[in-house]
Amino acid sequence: MSRRVLVLVEGHSRGTGLLYVKAARRLGLHPITLSVDPSQYDYLAAERAEAIRVDTDNLDALIRECTGLSTRYEIAGITGFVGDDESLYATIGKLCRHFHLPGPNPESIERCCDKFTQRQLLAQAGVPMPGYRLAANAAEVESSAAEIRLPVILKPAMGSGSLGVRLCRNLDELAEHTSYLLSGKHIWRSPPRILVEEFAQGPLYWADAMGDQIVGIGTADGPPPHFACRECAIPAQLNDDERERITDLSLSCLRALGLGWGPTGIEFRWTKGGPVVIEVNPRLHGTPIPQLVQLAYGVDLITEHVKLAIGEEWNLRRKNSQAAAARRLVADRDGILEWNLSDSRSTALSDVAEVKFYFKPKTAIVRKGDYRDWIGHVIAASPSPARTEAILQRAVDSIDWSITPFPTNRE
Repeated sequence: MSRRVLVLVEGHSRGTGLLYVKAARRLGLHPITLSVDPSQYDYLAAERAEAIRVDTDNLDALIRECTGLSTRYEIAGITGFVGDDESLYATIGKLCRHFHLPGPNPESIERCCDKFTQRQLLAQAGVPMPGYRLAANAAEVESSAAEIRLPVILKPAMGSGSLGVRLCRNLDELAEHTSYLLSGKHIWRSPPRILVEEFAQGPLYWADAMGDQIVGIGTADGPPPHFACRECAIPAQLNDDERERITDLSLSCLRALGLGWGPTGIEFRWTKGGPVVIEVNPRLHGTPIPQLVQLAYGVDLITEHVKLAIGEEWNLRRKNSQAAAARRLVADRDGILEWNLSDSRSTALSDVAEVKFYFKPKTAIVRKGDYRDWIGHVIAASPSPARTEAILQRAVDSIDWSITPFPTNRE
């Protein structure tokens, strides 16, 4: 009998990729990662996980590789966590379709990854969201901002992880960020197109869905001007009416975008007029959201996603109820990262679920204003939000880490 394999297209160096490898093994599967550069994922070597170098942007190359694997193994499923390249999830969908395996609808994924097309489809369905315009050059950005009125958000029409996203409060900031996006400093995966959006103000919420079920609703805090999330918690402290409104809005997004299969992450702002949709991501939210959902509800989103990908029955039933939260460790300056967990006070970390650094000591840190500024995270859970927050604060205060300024050259 052939060994059953789960093919993972690319990985994720900050924790989620390792969780997929471990979930596959728990389900009796042999995980094989296909990556353009497997060495970028340290956990593959640490776990002695099989990996194959292949151009993952090339569907034909992926088909050839999987065809070769199918002569030696039974391919039970194909999936992956796509990180900051959501378009790769559409490729995974096409790969699943080619091999007649369960997977996402690639057309729906592609429409969702284009934020302008996403906005149009949501608008047609009557989903409330900020005003928006699409611009291809500096003149169109300026005229769009004038129509919407400052402040506005500028973001690439394709992309994720807060890459290239910025709040522009005046004309100088608008011109500066437009120049950054169009001058070649920002890396575009497609011809440059800029989404100009109304600045929706209010608390930030997120929802995780699997298929057509809403698993949970949480809160997040990402400060302007770039909005890269620094703290997140679940469950959100909502009354029944507020929870129902966000749930109904989430389901409306799934229907409008044809995202009834697999994981989806949705973000909202609760404005004076109620909740508005900021973004729909056709994938799981990244680390540490899956860990928080598991701590809060006992639902392992990654394992259930793998079950879905291999055609097995899944289970989203909640097994417990806790308040879980995460604090990201964020560089406050450029320089050399120093950290030492062994010297941290053990009493402060005893109730902490996880402390993780994404970079090794002595790594050079140059801030980008997006998720790449996150150098690690702390996760905690307890029966109450206040206690969880206190645990997080004690842990963050006790962890020995710093950014040492780069040495200056002197004549």
